Amino acid sequence: MKKITVIGGGTGSFVVLSGLKKYPLDISVVVSMTDSGGSTGKLRDQLGVLPPGDLRQCLLALSDAPLLWRKLFLYRFESGDFKGHNFGNIFLAALEKVSKSYDEAIDTATYVLKTKGKVIPVTLDKLHLSVEYSNGKKVTGEVLIDENHNETSRIKKAYLTPEGKANPKAVKSLEKADFIVIGPGDLYTSIIPVLLVDRISVTISQSKAKIIFIMNLMTKSGQTSAYKASDYVNDLERYLGRKPDYILINDAPISEEVLSQYTKFSEEKVIDDLKEDDYRLIKGDMIDNRPVKKNSADVLYRSILRHDSKKVASFIDKIVNV
Repeated sequence: MKKITVIGGGTGSFVVLSGLKKYPLDISVVVSMTDSGGSTGKLRDQLGVLPPGDLRQCLLALSDAPLLWRKLFLYRFESGDFKGHNFGNIFLAALEKVSKSYDEAIDTATYVLKTKGKVIPVTLDKLHLSVEYSNGKKVTGEVLIDENHNETSRIKKAYLTPEGKANPKAVKSLEKADFIVIGPGDLYTSIIPVLLVDRISVTISQSKAKIIFIMNLMTKSGQTSAYKASDYVNDLERYLGRKPDYILINDAPISEEVLSQYTKFSEEKVIDDLKEDDYRLIKGDMIDNRPVKKNSADVLYRSILRHDSKKVASFIDKIVNV
């Protein structure tokens, strides 16, 4: 059975994992641990716990638990003192408090949700993401970077405070992987934070695993404004230490109605300017055409356009079984 390790966190990883779990694969996911926004940010600040949000999404994506459990872990309170909080985040925060170790907390959540695969925090250290823009401005805190919509200067450097040590389980998963899947997800707040943790990029650069990078559908204000596909790949390679072996790119049209909803922050469709001679490009329809519903208590800005889990997983399966 082929070993697949996914890198990232949040909605992008949720999409990929939801599709891949239906295939006969040995799946692991190495999850970013710098989230500081919304329910996760409040729990970090008030309880001193590790950020549960991205872990929760990955656990859910791989879950074979009854529908009720999955609904509970997705439920977001809409009123009262818990307004804005996600039940799954609170559950994981409480588990961390009563468990002897964080590994025990993850193991318990894995058991409850009947998770098919391994969900691995990239680090067990409490870290914050920082970036320095080309104009000299510095911002610390993933949520502040994620919501920095008016910034047009490009990110010059991303770094962690403190640097943080890699979770040995994350290193082991990457060393044993046959394929490493990166993305989709916000480049500087979901993907690169994983690569910044000590030993991670070195492990990947020395790995014999084939790397599959899933290109974003839309640019992200304050992070990848006006980026073309080549800009994404160049920045990824700078932190990764090697080129991806395969790049998945959507070539299906995006409706004008959807595109118009991104104009508020000058976000636009990622233009494919990559050359076949440089990369093994896999192109096709990868869009989920179902509308994304946003909870009224969720104060964070969310993308309304997503990759389709079944379509993306099908493309990955074809690569894996070449």
